[in-house]
Amino acid sequence: MKFLKKYSLSRRMNLLTGIIMVPLTVLVLYLLVNLINFSTAYNQSVKNITIMKDYSLNFKTDLDYSMYRAIIGNLTMDSLDEYVSNSEVDSAQVRNPYGMINQMRNTVNHQQNASGSESANLLERIGRSLGWLERVVKLIDDNIQEGGHYEDNMELLDKDIRSSTLLIQDNLQEYIYYEAVNLENIRADLEMRARDTLVLCTAILGLILVLTFFMTKMITRSVTQPIRELCTATREVAKGNFSPAEIESGDEIQVLTNSFNDMTGEIRYLIENIKKEQRNLRDTELKLLQAQINPHFLYNTLDAIVWMAEGGQDKEVVSMVTALSEFFRTTLSEGKDYITIREEESHIRSYLSIQEFRYADILEYEIDVNPALYDYTILKLTLQPLVENALYHGIKNKRGKGKIVVRGYEKENKICLEVSDNGIGMDAAELERLKGKLKGEVAHDRGFGLGNVNERIRLNYGPEYGLSFESVKGEGTKATVCIPKENTLFCENNKLK
Repeated sequence: MKFLKKYSLSRRMNLLTGIIMVPLTVLVLYLLVNLINFSTAYNQSVKNITIMKDYSLNFKTDLDYSMYRAIIGNLTMDSLDEYVSNSEVDSAQVRNPYGMINQMRNTVNHQQNASGSESANLLERIGRSLGWLERVVKLIDDNIQEGGHYEDNMELLDKDIRSSTLLIQDNLQEYIYYEAVNLENIRADLEMRARDTLVLCTAILGLILVLTFFMTKMITRSVTQPIRELCTATREVAKGNFSPAEIESGDEIQVLTNSFNDMTGEIRYLIENIKKEQRNLRDTELKLLQAQINPHFLYNTLDAIVWMAEGGQDKEVVSMVTALSEFFRTTLSEGKDYITIREEESHIRSYLSIQEFRYADILEYEIDVNPALYDYTILKLTLQPLVENALYHGIKNKRGKGKIVVRGYEKENKICLEVSDNGIGMDAAELERLKGKLKGEVAHDRGFGLGNVNERIRLNYGPEYGLSFESVKGEGTKATVCIPKENTLFCENNKLK
């Protein structure tokens, strides 16, 4: 089937047509030639028999009678026609012997294409007999013109004319016999050829059917297989696989495949650009968020340090400055997007330590992360917005002291991190509104950092990952983030292994 791929669809169809039409045309021509040959030979034999049959029946009788009338009437050959027209003699029986002989000779000469050597020999003998008969007729005609040769002429009539016409009649009957035999041979040959032709036609038609079946199957497959492969490629594109379709075809489908590959390449390029722009947009949003959060957090922390310094709380000042230094060291992380879970825990611990100085009367916290997860990586600033949300929207709005608990554990080959508080919590409507924000269905007002965290997780780890919330009004809220455990020991940006 490979050799068909270099031909266009129209050439393949022409090839199939040729496979059907050429043998059929040859077969029809063969049948026509045989039919014409047999028909010509058959018609010629029938014609020969028909013509010679009339001469066999009438020539001897008419010539003998015409000569007899000429002799007894002492009429020359030329005067017989005038005599017949002026008398009651039948003109069909009495005619000019010379005309009858010439007519017979012309007929015999036109029979030279008779079939078989026997027929040809008989025609030659008839021709010689006609020559001899013509000489005897002339001798009688000369005697009549001289006069007084009645007895001689009657003798010539009995011995020569009647014997010659009898010989000619016998030869004609024998000729008709051989033509009839030849006609029978033609019929038998035709019957045999008909059987052979039937076998040949059956074989050729069978061969045509077999060739047509296989060629049709091959040509159909050469057309439909690339189309099926192209359909498979389109389904792969629909699934997000933009690999070029590798379809070998030399026809219009190859042009379609090349155009399809160009289109998928362009789509892949555009999608990559869109993803890159989305990542850049999210990074910009994150940086804007950091630019909004960090100065505000920094100002409040520095104010708290000043107050403690003025109050003579030197140890507290040292501890708070150390925690602030650790917090910003992790925040910067040398521009890396991924940090280890150990670093993320240190970052959250520094943040909560600073906030505990500021909100000592309402805040306490607990961090419980499985040390086995420390060397795995996570997106930077994943937990800080969750902890901040728990503090400002959960603990601060609650009367009395509250607690924030950060936990980290492994579950079903996933790394799960929880931030829970025992703050004011949310009712069902508020919880649904928050989930709508995370999905982008509700416009952001507060909680901009949560939507950013959720979107960054989905973009980096897949749509099946992200944030989930559980909350009960008056009891508290729990935020959970899960990321895949596999491949989180290596990060392209920081080369952690």
